[in-house]
Amino acid sequence: MKKFAPLACALLLTACGESDVQQVRSWMKEVEAQTKPTVKPLPEPKTFVPFAYNAGDVLDPFNSSKLLTELGKGRPGGTQAPDQNRRKEFLESFPLDAMKMVGTMEKNNVVLGLLQIDRTVYQVKKGQYVGQNYGLITGVSEDAITVREIVQDAAGDWVERMSKLELQESKESSK
Repeated sequence: MKKFAPLACALLLTACGESDVQQVRSWMKEVEAQTKPTVKPLPEPKTFVPFAYNAGDVLDPFNSSKLLTELGKGRPGGTQAPDQNRRKEFLESFPLDAMKMVGTMEKNNVVLGLLQIDRTVYQVKKGQYVGQNYGLITGVSEDAITVREIVQDAAGDWVERMSKLELQESKESSK
């Protein structure tokens, strides 16, 4: 009898399980028969009309020289690079911050500015280059020297920047 007990339990469980599965299957068939799927029809495809591109007489929009020219527009001095082949002058080896204007003098009807670098005084005039950023002296007056520098901005374009070296009062005259 002990040999048949597990077999009897297995038969009883199988009989119970089979009827539950049969009920689920019949319910699924019933729901499937009642459900009607609704699928919207696909829209008609749009007709494509090809475009004939005749580029024989038109500039190439991807031409690098045209692109550089356009990028330079709208920025003052955007396309104005300094003359790299020009021979550098002596005062271009010093930064503008190291220079002080200490006075002016007139020689042959030309106003000269006096710039002091360390303990040495140099004479400069309009048209000379000073500073490390291609600075051109554009004017010398009794109280200031104006310098137009050409520097590169963050985008790599050359732009103009105006600087001014103003007359420094000497320590002796303030006593």
